[in-house]
Amino acid sequence: MDALAELFEKIRDGELSKGLFLGLLHVLIGRTVTSPTGSVLSKGMTFREVATWLKKLRWDPADVKDLGLDPDSLPIRDRQRYWFAAICQAQVGSPEAIKAGEKFIAKLKAAGYDVK
Repeated sequence: MDALAELFEKIRDGELSKGLFLGLLHVLIGRTVTSPTGSVLSKGMTFREVATWLKKLRWDPADVKDLGLDPDSLPIRDRQRYWFAAICQAQVGSPEAIKAGEKFIAKLKAAGYDVK
């Protein structure tokens, strides 16, 4: 299994991003994530790449509520566009996103991952 897919599944199944979905997006888009073995998993992803992963892993669409968004206001027929639209509206570079990112990073570090 791809190490990045493993990371996403660990985050989803362990509910590491519960209440910190904005922090998850901030970390995935703007930070470098390293696995417990020391290999670099991501040096930052584009909005489209994150949207693709969320679609591929069938991420819970209700998580957009953490962003203050109404799931019904996003394109429901195409999950790729759904996640992309949510990410575009999330303001992943805002001070709130940075704070949420720091909280999320603490959870990732407890799981053995390093984030810079």
